[in-house]
Amino acid sequence: MAIGTAHDIWTAYRENAFGKYRKPFVGWLMVVEDVARSRSPVRDKSPHFPVFPEFQGASYLKRYDVLCQRLVQEQLYTAASVIATPKEAMTTGAYEDLSQLTSLKNFITSFAGHIAMEAASSAP
Repeated sequence: MAIGTAHDIWTAYRENAFGKYRKPFVGWLMVVEDVARSRSPVRDKSPHFPVFPEFQGASYLKRYDVLCQRLVQEQLYTAASVIATPKEAMTTGAYEDLSQLTSLKNFITSFAGHIAMEAASSAP
């Protein structure tokens, strides 16, 4: 879903579907419930091709972290973040970043920088 969505957005941008504007901010934010199942290793079964080493024995959270890093590395997204939060955090807002590269702070900082650039370039 993430890759197809990014491709659609960049195709629309290339074809000027949004009008002639500067490069947009394209972000991907994942919120995953922090439970034992999301932190447990996923069974690797791939009969047609080998599983990449970074995914071997990795949990869903680890796999999502790698995905988000690659979405940015491949320039499909300007920023991508995955955070883990328990259900009980609904009232506190507590969450955990999985890595610095996919942290919520990094995502928001990137978005804020884009907003600042847009504001500065459209100022009289």
